[in-house]
Amino acid sequence: MYKKILVPLDGSKLAECVLPHVGGLAACLPGVEVILVSVTERISGFRVMDDYSQPLGERLVPEAVGKEDREARKYLDRIAKTLEGKGIKVLTEVLMGKPAEEIALFATNEGCDLIVMASHGRSGPSRWTHGSVTEKVFRAISAPILVVRAPGCASGV
Repeated sequence: MYKKILVPLDGSKLAECVLPHVGGLAACLPGVEVILVSVTERISGFRVMDDYSQPLGERLVPEAVGKEDREARKYLDRIAKTLEGKGIKVLTEVLMGKPAEEIALFATNEGCDLIVMASHGRSGPSRWTHGSVTEKVFRAISAPILVVRAPGCASGV
C-alpha cells in the first residue's frame, strides 16, 4: 500500500518521536522507502566567480544557500544509519525554504504515499502564535498524514 514514506525532521526530540512509528510501519511493509527530510532556512548572499579578468563588483553572483545545511545532512545521516540498521531502505534530503511549503512540494513531486509528522498538539491562541507546520502540510496535500502527538504534549482532558 505505502511505497514511499516521508518523514520531516528538524533536529528536535519532538520530531524524532515519530521514529518508532516509522520503524514499525516499515517493518510491516516490505520494500517501503523512507525519505527523511530536513528544511533549512534560505539565506541570500553572493559568491565570487573565478573569472579574474572582470572587476570584483562584476564577479559577485547572487546565490541562495541553506543555513546549517551541513549540520542537517549530518543529522539526517545519523538517523538514517539507525533505521538502516533495522533493514529499512532510507534516503535523505535537505530542502531550503519555508518548512510547510517545501515538505508539501517535495511530497507531491516525489509521489510520497504517507507523511509521518510530530505535533505539539497545540490549540487556540498558542497555535495561532506558533503556527503549525503539520496543519499547513495537511491543508496543502492530498496524501495521508500520520500525526504523532509528542509525549508530554497531551492536553489535560
